[in-house]
Amino acid sequence: MGIEKSSVTVVGLGPMGRAMAAAFLDRGYDVTLWNRTASRADELVARGAVFAPTVDDALAANEVVVLSLTDYTAMYDVLEPATARALAGRILVNLSSDTPERARAAARWAAERGAVHLTGGVTVSPAGIGQPDSSTFYSGPREVFEEHRSLLEVVTGHVAYQGEDPGLAALLYQLGMVMFWTSMVSYWQAIALARANGLTAADILPHAVDTANSLTGFFAFYAERIDAGNHLGDVDRLAMGAASVEHVLHTFADSGVDTALPAAVADLFRRGMDAGHATDSFSSLVELMRTPTASS
Repeated sequence: MGIEKSSVTVVGLGPMGRAMAAAFLDRGYDVTLWNRTASRADELVARGAVFAPTVDDALAANEVVVLSLTDYTAMYDVLEPATARALAGRILVNLSSDTPERARAAARWAAERGAVHLTGGVTVSPAGIGQPDSSTFYSGPREVFEEHRSLLEVVTGHVAYQGEDPGLAALLYQLGMVMFWTSMVSYWQAIALARANGLTAADILPHAVDTANSLTGFFAFYAERIDAGNHLGDVDRLAMGAASVEHVLHTFADSGVDTALPAAVADLFRRGMDAGHATDSFSSLVELMRTPTASS
């Protein structure tokens, strides 16, 4: 593939933003940068990027502006002081993390200022930026996505358009984060339990990997049943699961390990039992989780 020659502005130079700017430089883009802490741009400037003295200058430099900020509050903090002329006509590719509702609000905010907001949800760490097998969800105006697809594919090799609703990409990103953070904390919890009983993280790694790999089969099995509203407890009654999670909780308590996470799981199973789902599949907890608890 030949080297492309185009231009882009990157606002926000945390680890992700720096990785994105580097990927654009690798592909021959003219890159303009802005960040509150200017020194974070030094290495990129040494490679040929231009550091804009103001946000207005950064916006004025290019039609496409990639935002890599902590959240949408940071976006407003950075962009609201900019002049209307600087924002008008800009494509804001917002790769910052936040909620679907805040993405929708940001799209309206941008439109009021003559800009277009394209929501992105990057599914990889900084190390995955620029890699052909990495991916990002996008939602917003389809024509904008298609027009700038080649630029977006510099950030991650695979780009997945999810629809016009600017909140969809943010939703899919947060779905991944729900599973990632909860899964990783459960792994830390397992390591804490193992260490309390004389085992190391390395000792339990093969078992942990086997357990994680087994989950994909469960995901596929339950997806069809849940979509069909089938919570028949033919193979996995909630009462059986409730007994198992109580055993997990007691094991942690007996080992002198923090019980906050297993206690929360046990509480959810108890709520399912109290709601009359003892003989249903434990997938019935999905219906229970669709509504907030009284304390939420």
